[in-house]
Amino acid sequence: IIMRVVVSVAASAKRRRLMIILSAAVMLGLAIWLVTSALRDNIVLFFTPSELTAEHQSAKRLRIGGLVAPDSVQISGLTAQFSITDEQEIVSVSYEGALPDLFREGQGIIAEGRFDGDQFIADTVLAKHDENYMPREIAESLKEQGVWQGDTAQ
Repeated sequence: IIMRVVVSVAASAKRRRLMIILSAAVMLGLAIWLVTSALRDNIVLFFTPSELTAEHQSAKRLRIGGLVAPDSVQISGLTAQFSITDEQEIVSVSYEGALPDLFREGQGIIAEGRFDGDQFIADTVLAKHDENYMPREIAESLKEQGVWQGDTAQ
């Protein structure tokens, strides 16, 4: 009888330990799933106009960076239409709101938003803060194409 009690206690301890480990594994898996699903909804990908494909245009949110194309800026009140280029491709952008003070043709910018057909609807437009700054992603992309000659180190 004593042996039977010792064996049943040992078996229940093993079973309890196994249940604790399985419960912890399920909770860890659930936590990882929650974090990855939250991150998936908040990721904003960066592209230059020549890197965009139809697949990218179907994404929820994008950042497009490049130079404001010459003779493309049309401003009417708080509505602006302009194009972003990397000297190979051009993307038409529509923006509702006040543009940054440093926004002008030939300026390096990043527009964040989504595509509606072929038109990029920006909800944020960022411009460089002085003549020596170019966002790293834009500068590296333009350097690869031989367009940007500045320094990418920030």
